[in-house]
Amino acid sequence: MTATRTYDTIAPRSVAFLGLGVMGAPMAGHLARAGHRVTVYNRTAAKAQAWAADHAGLLACSAATPREAAAGAEIVFCCVGNDDDLRSVVLGEQGAFAGMSQGAVLVDHTTASAAVARELNTVGQAQGLYFVDAPVSGGQAGAVNGALTVMCGGDTSAFDLMKPVAMAFSRAVTRVGDSGAGQLAKMVNQIAIAGLVQGLAESIAFGQKAGLDMHQVLDVIGKGAAQSWQLDNRGKTMVDDKFDFGFAVDWMRKDLGLVLDEARRNGSTLPVTALVDQFYADVQAMGCRRWDTSSLIKRLRKS
Repeated sequence: MTATRTYDTIAPRSVAFLGLGVMGAPMAGHLARAGHRVTVYNRTAAKAQAWAADHAGLLACSAATPREAAAGAEIVFCCVGNDDDLRSVVLGEQGAFAGMSQGAVLVDHTTASAAVARELNTVGQAQGLYFVDAPVSGGQAGAVNGALTVMCGGDTSAFDLMKPVAMAFSRAVTRVGDSGAGQLAKMVNQIAIAGLVQGLAESIAFGQKAGLDMHQVLDVIGKGAAQSWQLDNRGKTMVDDKFDFGFAVDWMRKDLGLVLDEARRNGSTLPVTALVDQFYADVQAMGCRRWDTSSLIKRLRKS
């Protein structure tokens, strides 16, 4: 169920949305409910058609290709799986760039590499188009509730055009630098989360071994310096051994792979991140690939 929210009044735009996964579908829905004319594309056409049917009565429809979806759009939003998926919907004869008019902006919400962001920015510039890399934080709940945090890299004028429209599904949209900077900022975010979740898993496992009432303990420490989003939103579900929701382990490993590749390029030393990445590999080997990232605690309970 999509949360009810109040939308700021801005001039309606013609937009497209490519990719209707657990993030993209609700994000596109917020754009439609904010009054924008939304054309959607999904690799599985039936999913795009079903989304359009669910939003009947709004200015919403589906298209058979990214090129068709992007035709006439002032802003094309995209949220797919990885670098290769992104190239497949942006480039080529049926890609979004082929359908976009000069001066239009492609805003990519995929968590991808900084390298592919710069690559597509260069290709777009050669065609008179703009590209903004704009990965998000907040997970599926943030997408459903229209409360995502968006970190953007790209041209300032393109950012200024897309920001008020992206606020339909966001609580904050911030330009952090030139092309690729949004993806690098998302990597910073994932490094921080990886360490936080492992620390929370260890603290809960320790407390349970010590015989503490960890629901009570989390309430106590959540009012002090240990407080975090992860503690508030994942602590008690970790205590209760519940993981069938949220940001999947497979997705986190993909993101950490991007982080570690970038670290090798820029010379960063990330010993804790590399270790937690291997801990997530252990969770995958346990058959828990689609569980929430908080399932790191499972490998501690196994030992």
